Amino acid sequence: MTTIAELPAGFADKVLSAQTTFRAVMDAMARPGSVQRVTVAVGTPQHLMRGTAAIALTLFDHDTPIWLDPLLSETADVKKWLKFHSGAPVIADPSVASFALVSEARALPALDRFSFGSNEYPDRSTTLIVQVESLARGVQYQLRGPGIDGSAVLHANIGPVSLFERLANNAALFPRGIDVVLVADDMIVAIPRTTRCVGHGG
Repeated sequence: MTTIAELPAGFADKVLSAQTTFRAVMDAMARPGSVQRVTVAVGTPQHLMRGTAAIALTLFDHDTPIWLDPLLSETADVKKWLKFHSGAPVIADPSVASFALVSEARALPALDRFSFGSNEYPDRSTTLIVQVESLARGVQYQLRGPGIDGSAVLHANIGPVSLFERLANNAALFPRGIDVVLVADDMIVAIPRTTRCVGHGG
């Protein structure tokens, strides 16, 4: 059994690393479909990518309940690492989670299991952080929406192409909806609820 002392380290420089990661996440949200790189040094437990770990250390705290997919939930070191470094409570009910960590896209459950927020409090929805195989190659997605000049092209190997089909429900739900951050190693791409996929090809 892994002890606290044996867990991977968090940020080498907590304040600077958190600021740098937060800026990368905000840039990704402001420019949907654009690939941002998380440049900070961060320890990672098994099954967590560097980008995911950095986002967790930056955005999670004791007031942000998080849901883990089965693989991550069954990996004791992941829960220990998150609890030790962020204090965020890991919960079993995805409908009340502030964030959901998904180890790979094929493990993503139906989106209606998560919170879409309310018309009064749309920010109380669940943000999905989904690890994918690549954000540099794969299927070509054409994206439109606020923050995009005309359209943006995202090359990504996500796994199930149905991810964007599922997110299409955001259009009918707005201002409620699900925000997604895709992670491939140290690269991240944000797909806010206002972004639409208008086409894709191989």
